[in-house]
Amino acid sequence: MSDVPGFQHIPVLYEETLAALEIRPGGVYADGTIGGGGHSAGILERLDDQGRLFGIDRDQEALAAARKRLGDDHRVRLLRGNFHDAKAMLPEGLQLDGALLDLGVSSWQLDSPERGFSYHQNAPLDMRMDQSGGITAAEWLNISDEMTIKEALYQYADERWAARIAQIILEMRREKPFETTGDLVRAVDKAIPKAVRQKDEGHPARRAFQAVRIAVNDEIAPLTQALEDWVSLLKPGGRLAVISFHSIEDRVVKQAFKRLEVGCICPPKLPVCVCGKKPQVRLPRGYPAAASAAEAGDNPRARSAKLRIAEKL
Repeated sequence: MSDVPGFQHIPVLYEETLAALEIRPGGVYADGTIGGGGHSAGILERLDDQGRLFGIDRDQEALAAARKRLGDDHRVRLLRGNFHDAKAMLPEGLQLDGALLDLGVSSWQLDSPERGFSYHQNAPLDMRMDQSGGITAAEWLNISDEMTIKEALYQYADERWAARIAQIILEMRREKPFETTGDLVRAVDKAIPKAVRQKDEGHPARRAFQAVRIAVNDEIAPLTQALEDWVSLLKPGGRLAVISFHSIEDRVVKQAFKRLEVGCICPPKLPVCVCGKKPQVRLPRGYPAAASAAEAGDNPRARSAKLRIAEKL
């Protein structure tokens, strides 16, 4: 837990991630989604005085929490920004021994009603991970056309009621613009038949909230390129650890790692390779790793977490 009031950060797959990174005491590491600094604190414990850690986050409050937790450690440099832009943010020529990306929204963000990520409490419908700019989830729902909303619900959450929910959102906003999380919950309730909602094992609005959050924060589209950029920042033998929390982002990570693992992509009939493509990573055995039953029991948000590893060749 952080020392910032109200900021709780429970690092998922903590031991598994630190073990997978195979931390070298004098190495250089980066946490691209530092959050409250839970994983980063573990990395620092394994570094000697020559080691260095770069921490990135686009949430100012998360960076403040990480700064409180990690203190004025000369080995740490915190940077505000999106991990998608790591190549531009990190010092030119920097080569990393390892890096971590903990995707998705943090426990603290979910539990802070004013951030608008949760469907459990009525609050302003914000959902921005970086509140210094960009449009809120409410604004996105109020200006997006029906097709854009429908495609986001389907592509980012596999919501089979996507078309009906999008239709209801447009009907509701004609009467009154969306403002709160309760507005979006009501749209889902109107769109999905009660009998279907009652059979849902989780909250019926969870998929819609996931999809809108991903759309507002543009989490998926730049992810493949970001993963390639992070691999390019690694030293040979360096490892990139990625924790995902739902099948949409895990699929992107899996496919990106597979592409980086593959060498020649020439048609099989060609006698010699003309593409020149070389494998960039190896994928260590034993992954993806999932949370243990004990961790999933203590932290329900760990139940869907998957850890994937790519090692630079």
